[in-house]
Amino acid sequence: MTPEATAYLEKARKCLSNAHASLGIGLSNDAGRSAYLAAFHTSQALIFERTGKAAKTHQGVQSELHRLALNEPRIDKAFPPFLTQAYNLKAVADYETGANSDIPPERSAAAIETASRFLDCITELLITGA
Repeated sequence: MTPEATAYLEKARKCLSNAHASLGIGLSNDAGRSAYLAAFHTSQALIFERTGKAAKTHQGVQSELHRLALNEPRIDKAFPPFLTQAYNLKAVADYETGANSDIPPERSAAAIETASRFLDCITELLITGA
């Protein structure tokens, strides 16, 4: 595995740890944002490992993950759409105000669980080098 992919996976693990900690103290918005960032950095690890480049935008990461996952049977087909859906958690946490500005804790918890499975899947895929 390339040093860059390793660094992205380490960043993803830190984000996931932050997500768990935030949810544990009732900061659901921060937990949802961190779950998204864990999935984002996990995606960047795969993208860099497969292409030798990092995507430059959130949309670019989403598009490239969809493309790479298309022909990889070991990647759960739910992960690419999850990255897109989880971006909405980041958007709510960062930009929304008023009645719709709080992410329900259950939604953040579900995002953390999926981001964790995604991180485990991609880590295994990259470690095996296949």
